[in-house]
Amino acid sequence: MSAEVQFYLVILLVYGCVALISCWGLDLQFGDTGILNFAFIVFQAVGAYTAALLTLGPVETGVFGKMQEYFWGADLPFPVPVLVAAGVGALLSVPIGFVALRRLRSDYQAVAMLAVSLIATTMMVASPGFVGGQLGLYAIPQPFEDSFALSSTEATWAYLGFCIACVAVVGWIVVRISRAPLGRTLRAIREHPDAAAALGINLTAVRMGAFVVGNALAALSGALLIQFIGAYSTNDWLFPETFILLAAVIIGGSGNKFGVMLGVLLLPVGLSEAVRYLPSIIRPGLIHQLQFIVLGMMILAFLWFRPTGLCPERRRRFDVDGRARPSLAFGGTWLGLQRGSLKRTRRPADASAEVL
Repeated sequence: MSAEVQFYLVILLVYGCVALISCWGLDLQFGDTGILNFAFIVFQAVGAYTAALLTLGPVETGVFGKMQEYFWGADLPFPVPVLVAAGVGALLSVPIGFVALRRLRSDYQAVAMLAVSLIATTMMVASPGFVGGQLGLYAIPQPFEDSFALSSTEATWAYLGFCIACVAVVGWIVVRISRAPLGRTLRAIREHPDAAAALGINLTAVRMGAFVVGNALAALSGALLIQFIGAYSTNDWLFPETFILLAAVIIGGSGNKFGVMLGVLLLPVGLSEAVRYLPSIIRPGLIHQLQFIVLGMMILAFLWFRPTGLCPERRRRFDVDGRARPSLAFGGTWLGLQRGSLKRTRRPADASAEVL
């Protein structure tokens, strides 16, 4: 395998890791809790720019003036900027979630998140001295190549290893949340918030927790991405990018972490990369623009014909004695048994009491 092919595969794997972390964060909000966060890409952008500002160092002035303008700037060692970026994403979630999640219905929450995305995008473009404005940021130092004096190939492989480690940690966290009692609480709020509130569950607090963790993962994925590519423009953090991640969650199977992984392979990685090899028709760039039309049609098709996605959410059935009976729902069946064919069993104590 040539060096060019290896480098290409490493880039795909890094992008896949970044997309998987972000989609798991979005699935924690949408798939587990029912929060439709159209401002998800904003938290990715916040994480990316935070990591960049903590890596670029102070603004340098050359012979022809400043190379680029941005706010403050620091030179922290890797991976501190990535961790700080995740924390900033979590902190920013609190005021936005306090406004959007507290008293609004789910459909109004989606509209509020979309408004937040539009406001944030406009502010970032109009603030050249803060985050570079329309030009964005560039010349961001590569963490392993600059800090550890590795070659370009070695640094790329080392960064891929770090991304895989991040995926493993994030995957463990989201699976533990989903299988814990907290996960059952999140799904109860998603399915019937009024019933959950009647049982004494604080809807705002639980939703806020899922919102904060999901956006922290979004900021983490953005920081990982910008540390790898070394530059990013504000135009690449627009709200339509959220629909790519949302399509991966819906098509793969919301609420199913393995299904989300499958959706990432099909859409953010597979479809986006396949578009590059299609011939240009009519005019340059048309194929890339048609990509969003295809995504929209796929979302509508799956919502209509298979709303549970390719891999539906895993469900658990419980016996009367409270023991869990794990099962996997596929199109109305559990492990090949028709729905309703598993009879509810009684404990011997119940049967004897009935005889008496």
